[in-house]
Amino acid sequence: MPKVKANNITINYEQQGDGEPLILIPFLSADNGCYAFQLVEYAKHFTCFTIDLRGTGESDKPDAAYSTEDLAEDVSAFMQSLDIPSAHISGLSLGAAIGLWLAAKYPEKVKSLSLHSAWTKTDLFLKTVLEGWQVNAKALGSVPEMVIQSIFPWCLTPELYADKPEYIQALSDFVRSRPAQTVPDFILQSNAVIKHDVEAQLDRIEAPTQITFGSHDVLTSTRFPLKDNIRNSELVIFEGCAHTPIYENVAEFNEKTLEFLRRDHSAAAAASR
Repeated sequence: MPKVKANNITINYEQQGDGEPLILIPFLSADNGCYAFQLVEYAKHFTCFTIDLRGTGESDKPDAAYSTEDLAEDVSAFMQSLDIPSAHISGLSLGAAIGLWLAAKYPEKVKSLSLHSAWTKTDLFLKTVLEGWQVNAKALGSVPEMVIQSIFPWCLTPELYADKPEYIQALSDFVRSRPAQTVPDFILQSNAVIKHDVEAQLDRIEAPTQITFGSHDVLTSTRFPLKDNIRNSELVIFEGCAHTPIYENVAEFNEKTLEFLRRDHSAAAAASR
């Protein structure tokens, strides 16, 4: 897999497809393989770049603390290193948090912004959940096993567990098959999530924006003021899904997100400036 030097670290990435650039930013603990169920469809229309964030996959793993804003700087530098002046930006959860910072600080670099299960500022509820994951990661000594035992139940509905246990097993096997994040790297990354606060930057975002949530998501939801504070944005709710519609209803997620991504956003972007 190719690697590139950006923001004083080496970033690992994969590239697939042909068309305008689309950068897919991973979520907490995940590497570039986390959008596997979207890439087949997305790559028919876009040149897709899936990256390993610092501290994950095959990218460098500095041992210093960092923030979600720092991760956005990594993505910006990644784009510069590959001579990508602007791109469609998409991310789920932590990936969406990074996308918010990137679109706010570098509006000229973002053709469109896709925010899936995003939030503006970590509240006490999210902080408590994240600290519980940190405790479990240390206790288990394994980030993949912590993801399966502790994060999955927050991201997938009880109905999915009941109706498709073989699918839950397949997702578990997939997590175990990927390069494992270390516990110290997970603590650094989850600390960045705990400190996340982009609330005051939302009015700087100019890109046409799609905001999506699962109707049963209790981690992130419409309790966070995204739609009201990002001009030229639209809201999509995936019924019957929790935090990860990318796995819970793949067909509908791909259809609705691709419809947005393929839209001609030039007029809307000009009007929002």
